[in-house]
Amino acid sequence: MWTGSRSSLAGASGPSSISLAGMRQRRLGSSGLHVSRLGLGTWLWGLDTDEHEARDQLAAFAGAGGTLVDTSAGYGDGLSEQLLGSMLGVVVDRDDVVIATKAGRVRRRPAGGGRHWDTSRAHLTRQLDASLRRLGVDAVDLWQVHVWSDQAPWEETLSALDSAVTAGKAHYVGVSNYTGWQTAAAAAWQRALPGRAVLASTQIEYSLLNRDVEDEVLPAAEALGLGVLAYSPLAGGVLTGKYRAGVPADSRGASPRLESVVAPYLDERGRSIVEAVSRAAEGLGLSPLEVALTWVRDRPAVTAPIVGARTAAQLNGALGVEEVELPPQIMQALDEVSGFGSETDAPG
Repeated sequence: MWTGSRSSLAGASGPSSISLAGMRQRRLGSSGLHVSRLGLGTWLWGLDTDEHEARDQLAAFAGAGGTLVDTSAGYGDGLSEQLLGSMLGVVVDRDDVVIATKAGRVRRRPAGGGRHWDTSRAHLTRQLDASLRRLGVDAVDLWQVHVWSDQAPWEETLSALDSAVTAGKAHYVGVSNYTGWQTAAAAAWQRALPGRAVLASTQIEYSLLNRDVEDEVLPAAEALGLGVLAYSPLAGGVLTGKYRAGVPADSRGASPRLESVVAPYLDERGRSIVEAVSRAAEGLGLSPLEVALTWVRDRPAVTAPIVGARTAAQLNGALGVEEVELPPQIMQALDEVSGFGSETDAPG
């Protein structure tokens, strides 16, 4: 039987880290910014997560030593930022959290037009100003372009990041959902001339069920000094094992609005990986959530996985990973069962 360990003094693999009270802190890429090696995602705040649950989440996260809180102007059309802003100075001190937000998503159109993206300098600048008002702060710690869009020249998009840093509205900047070549082009462009704001990070989806970024995005990030913030590290909750016996009525998979996050992973390959995670967890005396989340946390180039829980109870389960380390043989076994070229990934 495999045996794991829980140790609050355990060293972190991947990015350099320092140990403060509670959760360990890691340097974000090659920048001078340090963040907790687990981030709190607020995607559902103001939607599936009400004000009371959000408050409990932030209190629990900060109490465990967490600092990185990720939001976006597009989450709930600003509701997420508004909720977070209302808690600064009440639930947590402003200086005790690293606020990361994003811009580029356009508000939902009332005529059913869905969402679209605008990464022009004018739109990004307006969104940042609106984010600062909702958050009630003079500057955010990390400002990210939410997505690449061909509707605006990418040089123009990146110039908005320069302006934000120069104006003191953002301390560090990054990108999100960029492909490998987009990540490399943006990072190299920002490093090409003095005075441009060097990218500190890229935010991407990454989990045992979605390892596509290992081909190009992660190598680009490592080569150019970007820290990786991994969202959906539990694949919408699939890696917790909750869908092994079907779709629970109160889960994301049962929600018409959220089922698209879960559905792609409820196939044969997904079931094989979830079973492997569950077996490893049973042998280690851990939960599947702890195994899957620790795997992402300790991947090369990853600074922090971002956990977006619906409830404080779900978040508390994730906070326990601070003391978890996976034995090398477990990491290797999970790599093999979920990696490219494995039997579970072979065409039928």
